[in-house]
Amino acid sequence: MIKLFVGLGNPGPEYEATRHNAGFWWVEALARDWKLSLVPERSYHGLVARANVNGQSVWLLEPQTFMNLSGKSVGALARFFKIQPDEILVVHDELDVTPGQAKLKFGGSHAGHNGLRDIHAQLGTGDYWRLRLGIGHPGVKSEVINWVLKKPLKEQREAIEDAIARTLHAVPALVAGEMEKATMQIHTSKPPRPKPPRREPEEGGGNAGGAAPAAS
Repeated sequence: MIKLFVGLGNPGPEYEATRHNAGFWWVEALARDWKLSLVPERSYHGLVARANVNGQSVWLLEPQTFMNLSGKSVGALARFFKIQPDEILVVHDELDVTPGQAKLKFGGSHAGHNGLRDIHAQLGTGDYWRLRLGIGHPGVKSEVINWVLKKPLKEQREAIEDAIARTLHAVPALVAGEMEKATMQIHTSKPPRPKPPRREPEEGGGNAGGAAPAAS
């Protein structure tokens, strides 16, 4: 089960609306859903909120250390509350996923993401959960830094917001530790189409053995 939801980003108004802050947007949306306020906690180098879900403490965290030192914040809170790496979900922007899509994964490399790299180092393992929010790729590696630190186009921002709203529906499953169910909910990019209405049996053949319908 997930006991700590971490959103990655950079603090400060100049970064607030940039692609690299998609993780912050997600945690802030969850805090709004749960009617919680994220408040500064110096001990954990971040903005923190605590929820009580079915008798279990669940933490929300936005590191305020700048992206490349995110692990300092995650490590401090996780150690203090004895939260294991596999009970942590880190929400971050993902270049290799298109805006509007999201992917849930467990473990693996940091793939060059500076926030994940520092979390790997501080936890001493990559065995934690990640929710990868697609921000798309600029197409050229040399443009990546510029890309993540810029604001997305309006339609891209809306697509990312849609992905955030959709993936929040998986939070109850994540907290309950139903990771397969959560994965299904997150990876379904659009709600399933409603099934066509079931056809009623034709009159005459569907009433064998029963009483004849009353005449009107």
